[in-house]
Amino acid sequence: MRYLFIIAACVLLPGCRKEVEAPVPDTTWDLFESSGAVPVGTHAQSRMEGVYTVTEGQTFFGPEAVLRWTWTRTGMDTTYQVSIFCEKDIAYLTGAGKRLDSTLLLNMYWRTLVNTGTGLCRLTIKPGEGVQQLQGEGPIAAGEVRISGLFGMDGDVPDRPFTLVYARPLPAADGFQVIAHRCGGRTADLLPASENSVEMIRMASRLGATGVEMDVRLTSDGIPVLYHDDALNVRCIKPCGLFGPIEDYSYAQLSGIVRLIHGERIPTLREALSTVVHETPLAYVWIDTKYVGSMQVVRDIQQEYMDQAAAEGRDVHLLIGIPVEDQLSNFVALPDHASAPSLCELGVNEVHQANSEVYAPRWTLGLQADASAQMHAEGRRIFTWTLDVPIRVREYVEARTFDGILSNYPSLVAYNHDVLQ
Repeated sequence: MRYLFIIAACVLLPGCRKEVEAPVPDTTWDLFESSGAVPVGTHAQSRMEGVYTVTEGQTFFGPEAVLRWTWTRTGMDTTYQVSIFCEKDIAYLTGAGKRLDSTLLLNMYWRTLVNTGTGLCRLTIKPGEGVQQLQGEGPIAAGEVRISGLFGMDGDVPDRPFTLVYARPLPAADGFQVIAHRCGGRTADLLPASENSVEMIRMASRLGATGVEMDVRLTSDGIPVLYHDDALNVRCIKPCGLFGPIEDYSYAQLSGIVRLIHGERIPTLREALSTVVHETPLAYVWIDTKYVGSMQVVRDIQQEYMDQAAAEGRDVHLLIGIPVEDQLSNFVALPDHASAPSLCELGVNEVHQANSEVYAPRWTLGLQADASAQMHAEGRRIFTWTLDVPIRVREYVEARTFDGILSNYPSLVAYNHDVLQ
């Protein structure tokens, strides 16, 4: 009995758990903070995007890399971020860019998602190595842009060479969606924001996502909030004395007491959709309904933010997810269900019953060539979930039967889509 108590104590007490972290290193770089350094213009950003050959640093990052720019908006202020995606060890780099005189600077950090690897990376594009081409017009030829610099381990000063040479532009937009699981990735993957948080939504496009999946539950007073598990637990939140189902607590209790792993509050569905529509370039939201009950409140919020997106001239798809039969019954009970955008995981017959915009079978069911052809013939789309296995990601992207992939590793899906097209 004594030993059972010790084991239970070690499970329950935070001090007995081994803490595994992958902290974002301090990216302070004196040159980058120079008074004459200004943000890279959007024209140069768009021309810099592309597939690059890695000529130095291949052993660590692999032979090719994809460079993309994205943005987040707060009020009237827009912040631009640059990201580089690699296949090896599911590595990504992300940070900011500035121009200092005739040199472009990229101040980034890297992370490998197969482990806790992280470190700094400082890159430059020097005069004579592509700056003029990025500021010009017309196509950029292979080899005309050279990005070079150093990367380091953890918070150490970068000292290992990393060079990328422009190979080709990104493929033309084809509508393929990279959907990030739990708004960007799992807390277990040691990302710098908690899963299903507003902060994770703001980060999602930096990880390669064009859309996000979010898990929705109802509080005891009927407020839709984002939370994956069926109960409050130390996997998702900081110890606070509350435990048990989300449905047992009011929103005021959750908001006042509970904090996610990185200190964020559990967001409402309204807060999450407002962030997507007004602060990010994300184009798809998969609203995964985790509760059983009336969907009217979710439907009303969906319509509210569809209207706001339309008013801003944005084409944002907000889809109510239908994962099981109970949710299907509650969805078709909506008076306007046939016109409510939805995504159905169940089967083709159920897709027709709900008039879903997207059919979403589990990836383990295979490439779904016949279902894909049928969905496309009917003007619908087909996504698959939750695909994280690198060799399968490549296979599913190459097959081109799916219009989108839901993954915990959106950077891996984005890399494969851009390199293989």
